[in-house]
Amino acid sequence: MAGDTATEVFEAHRSVLAGVAYRMLGRFADAEDVVQDAWVRWSAEDRSDVREPRGYLVRITTRLAIDRLRQARSRRESYVGPWLPEPVATRSGHTAPDSAERAELAESVSLAVLVVLESLSPLERAVFVLREAFGFPYGEIAATLDRSEAAVRQLAGRARRHVDERRPRYDVDPAVRRDLTERFLAAASGGDLDGLLRLLAPDVRLVGDSGGKAKAPVRVLHSADKVGRFLCAVARQALPDTEYRLLDVNGAPGLLVVAGGKPDSVIQIEVRGGRVACVHIVRNPDKLTAFTA
Repeated sequence: MAGDTATEVFEAHRSVLAGVAYRMLGRFADAEDVVQDAWVRWSAEDRSDVREPRGYLVRITTRLAIDRLRQARSRRESYVGPWLPEPVATRSGHTAPDSAERAELAESVSLAVLVVLESLSPLERAVFVLREAFGFPYGEIAATLDRSEAAVRQLAGRARRHVDERRPRYDVDPAVRRDLTERFLAAASGGDLDGLLRLLAPDVRLVGDSGGKAKAPVRVLHSADKVGRFLCAVARQALPDTEYRLLDVNGAPGLLVVAGGKPDSVIQIEVRGGRVACVHIVRNPDKLTAFTA
């Protein structure tokens, strides 16, 4: 590390650290806090024996993220309604000026995958993120988590099976997904129940996240009839100046709803067999700060 300052080395790896933390925590505010804590530790420690700064910094960040995730899950027990990860606009004019780094990170991890990662234990999630997203070898992950390599391989296998069972099984052609998103928008914003029922899978789910700070279902809605009728009711109650904008959310088509001149909600659908299998709606204003009206 001769000739490199602590700041230069840290900044060279900041994007990787932020990527690890975001995938671990699902919220950029928490991820940024973890990266800042990692910087504090890095800048205060004796770095003369550090041979691989990237691995060393990832180790610090991962351990901090695991601690933060455990604390967050305890707090989420009192969270009002379902909890969803924080969405981010990618490749869109509706991203806040200081959110370019967030957009770059979110591009490579879909909202659907982040939702699935929420069902993993903190250790399983750390192993999955480090192995699948960043390609770290098992030995290095074992050192990061202070576990044996055999234990890490076991955690990796369990996490992979868990994720494969729960995330969408087939990649959807982007053009098909965008077309379905546009048709969903037309039917939902127009209160067209028959149109929605043609688009929704019979077992569709709707997951709304408001944190108790906006109106949203406090439980997951199931079935095309219930989801369709809920969306039509929302359309009837919309403010006169409500706008619906197509944009990319975490690298896939999504919708930004603007009401009263400010972001009201972000909606993204999951597609299966050419129909809408799940609708994610984020209305918690704390998770919409990366969007502009």
